[in-house]
Amino acid sequence: MDMKTTTDISQLRIDGNRLWQSLMELATIGATAKGGVCRLALTDLDKQGRDLVSNWAKQEGMSVTVDQIGNIFMRRAGRNNDLPPVVTGSHIDTQPTGGKFDGNYGVLSGMEVIRTLNQHNIQTEAPIEVAVWTNEEGSRFVPVMMGSGVFCGAFTLEHAYAASDVDGHNVKDELTRIGYIGEQRCGDHPIGAYYEAHIEQGPVLENADTVIGVVPAVLGLSWYDCTVTGFESHAGPTPMEIRKDALQVSTYIMQEVVAIAKRYPPYGRGTVGSVQVMPNSRNVIPGQVKFSIDLRNVNDESLNQMHADLLAYLEQTRQKTGLKIDLERVSYFPPCPFHPECVGEVRKASAMLGYATMDVVSGAGHDAIYAARLAPAGMIFVPCKDGVSHNEIEDAKPEHLEAGANVLLHAMLASAKVV
Repeated sequence: MDMKTTTDISQLRIDGNRLWQSLMELATIGATAKGGVCRLALTDLDKQGRDLVSNWAKQEGMSVTVDQIGNIFMRRAGRNNDLPPVVTGSHIDTQPTGGKFDGNYGVLSGMEVIRTLNQHNIQTEAPIEVAVWTNEEGSRFVPVMMGSGVFCGAFTLEHAYAASDVDGHNVKDELTRIGYIGEQRCGDHPIGAYYEAHIEQGPVLENADTVIGVVPAVLGLSWYDCTVTGFESHAGPTPMEIRKDALQVSTYIMQEVVAIAKRYPPYGRGTVGSVQVMPNSRNVIPGQVKFSIDLRNVNDESLNQMHADLLAYLEQTRQKTGLKIDLERVSYFPPCPFHPECVGEVRKASAMLGYATMDVVSGAGHDAIYAARLAPAGMIFVPCKDGVSHNEIEDAKPEHLEAGANVLLHAMLASAKVV
């Protein structure tokens, strides 16, 4: 006969010191001189990190399954294992100059949830799982969020397998080499609900002195490559009025990118982050400029209108200057609203625990975006120092990490149901 727990679930808390020690131990794998972590996807260091986390799961009595793209699913059985599991997770691959918390916190806060349930002999109706998604960062292989993307069918396994790094090593060979090419077909693994805890990677929570960010959505993004073609000529003899200066025209467009974002507050974003000037010589009028454009917003209507505004401005600039302007949209991620039930559970757990909260729309991509295509999903943000991430100085307060893991614990229990 199944035993019902006598623990007061509302008083259940994770062990913040244990969570911190796990984070610090994982951070020794690929540790950098400046205090960060370099653990690129499918390297020997990634294998070491995967082995460590998988072994921790086995020590907690969890079963470990690996699918064909190397995603790891670590399961704590429920009373009814026919139910789809309530899953949490993130990634443990890092940027080349990454930090200790991006992704890693999401995985290890999930592991701390498991340890806490085991410590208090809590049984859930549905199984609970912790996932480690392959190649979220996209630093070594593209596309980014590869494991979760293949899992949800955003792109094919064959496409992912063929991706190569700068040295010509492909994903399939590297998965095989490190021993993490599993047999389970991608997407065959069911998910009942998905939660992901993460450092914010921005300054909003810290600036507001707030502990928990409830994440209702992730910004959609539209990426473009823009090429302006003029005519290079000598900077001295060529009069201003007859120049075809590709760089000057490009700067008008770059300013408009920022102006467009400001017209669609509060979540409009417009960025030019990469510029190539040809021939890039001090005394030659630039003949061609190629640059990136990044537009983001929280809903399709606003993002589509920003796209339309950009096209209209480019046409206006063509007519005014006579220069050739080409625009190619190279990537598009639609805005991702998270499921009201999961968002609600995060909100309720935070209130029950007495944590200050605010809604924070994520400007960065996460594996939860792809998980949300298959199951109800939600995210939990905690502050990071100065909003800095993707940097070796990335930092977070232990008490904030503990708070986020407590919210994760109670949100997952609400979805998995305590017996």
